[in-house]
Order: sequence, then structure tokens, then C-alpha cells
Amino acid sequence: ERPSFAVALHATFALIFFETLLPFPPGPWYVQLIYFLAPVLGLAAVADGVLRFGTALVNKQSRGQAWQVAMASTYKNHVIVCGVGKVGYRVILELLRFGRDVVAIEMDENGRFVEKTRALGIPLIFGNARRSETIRLAGVTDADAIIPCTNDELTNLDIALDARDINPGIKVVMRMFDTDLARRVEKGFGIHTAFSTSALAAPSFAAAAMRVNVQHSFYVGEELLNLSEVVIRPGSALVGWTVRRLTAEFDLSVVFYRSGDVTDLHADPDCELHAGDVILVLATLATLHQLNERN
Repeated sequence: ERPSFAVALHATFALIFFETLLPFPPGPWYVQLIYFLAPVLGLAAVADGVLRFGTALVNKQSRGQAWQVAMASTYKNHVIVCGVGKVGYRVILELLRFGRDVVAIEMDENGRFVEKTRALGIPLIFGNARRSETIRLAGVTDADAIIPCTNDELTNLDIALDARDINPGIKVVMRMFDTDLARRVEKGFGIHTAFSTSALAAPSFAAAAMRVNVQHSFYVGEELLNLSEVVIRPGSALVGWTVRRLTAEFDLSVVFYRSGDVTDLHADPDCELHAGDVILVLATLATLHQLNERN
């Protein structure tokens, strides 16, 4: 009796594991040969698949892009960084320090920071981020934010617009070099944040030339604010002052206080300053000059 297709298919799978559900087939020798070849070839195919999967699981070098894409597909609410150059790599480090999941995209497989990025254990996809398919592979539909930080403004803008087209709710932080263009892009295209590299760097360069110890500078509206480290010198007029008096006298904010081994991000307003204490203050350059003269 001729078996049905379902029975024949089930019997063929059973042969792979040397199970015989049907009697030995009569007929030509080449039909009977299949009865012996099916278990050998089938078992070889299964063993090859298991071996490939095991190798991909334990050997990072052999994983390739398929593995990177598979890993990226498991991420949700992650951040995509496009361009693993000097800036992109530092952005990735900061995001990981903040506890965020990151997927990176890079065009150059021999880039300077490629191996360092791989060592971080994050998915690294090689391809042109200007292509929608590439950012889709990085999980843009489920991403929380995307940071195009290549060295080309038009590339960054193209990536940002594609990302917003695919995922309208995604947050975009874009690296740009022209202040006016960054402002127009943010306003005209509805991109959440467009940072001008020159706008971020210029205040720090200018403040560094003002002979005050400025750690970072940024604009709030038209006001340039500076984060400065102040070490209370022995014999300083500030010795014995309280944090409350300091903030009232100089119109500044104390955002960090360290005395010996004690550190405090929210210094007690009644805490007294002593020689050797370190404070971080947020103030204008004029205020920092006044503070420096009194210290």
C-alpha cells in the first residue's frame, strides 16, 4: 500500500535518527539506496547545524554580522550611535556608564575604534547608516534614541530624518558643526536636539583663556554658565564662610563639596569651608573672577 505524503514525510524524518516506520521498500536499487543515505545525510546536516550554532555562540570572531543583527533585534528602548569615531566611541562609553543599552553602526570595518567597541560587548553593525535598511537592522523601530555623530553634517541629517520617518517618537541627538544650521534643523525638522560641535566647544575654549579653573561651559539662553573647581587656599578670606553665605554673596550655586574623604553633592548650607576643601560652583565668568580674587 502506498503511504500518504504525511506518513512518508514523518518516516523520512524518523530515518534521520535511524528509526524505521515503514518496511524496507521493494523496487529499484536506487530507491533502496535512499533508505540508507537518508539517515547519514540527515544526521550530517543536523550535526553541522548544531556545530555552527555552538561555534557562533562561543566564538566571537566567527559570529559575523548575522549574530550582531540577531543581538540587536533583542534590544528595546536602546540608543543607536551612528559613527564609531573618536566622538562616537566616547558617546558610547558615556551611555554605557549611564546604564543604557547601545547598538552601534559603523561603515569602516577597519576603523580606529572598531576593536575597542567590540570589546565593550555591544552589537556593532557594519553598513551605511544613511540606508533605512541599516538602521532598521539596528532596531530603530524599538529604539529610544538615535545619535548620528559622523563627521558629515548632511549624513547626520539624512540619518536623523530617516529615523524620524520610521519611528516618529524617537529622540534625535545630532552632531552638527554650524550653529545656525543646528538651530534651523531643530526648529524646521522637529528634531528634538541638534548640537553644534562648535557651539559646545567655543565656550570652553573661551573660558579656558580667562584664567579661572573652568571644567565646562555652556549657554542657557544668552547666559554663559561655567562649572569651576575651587580649592580653598590656606589663609583665604573664604575660610570659615558657610555655603549659604558663599552662594548669597557671589550669586552662584555649589553643586559639589569635598572635605578630606567626605564628599557631598548637596552640601549643607550651614557647612563651613576650611583650607583644602574643594567645591564645584556654577556661575558666570564675572562671578568666578570675583570668587578667585577673594580666595
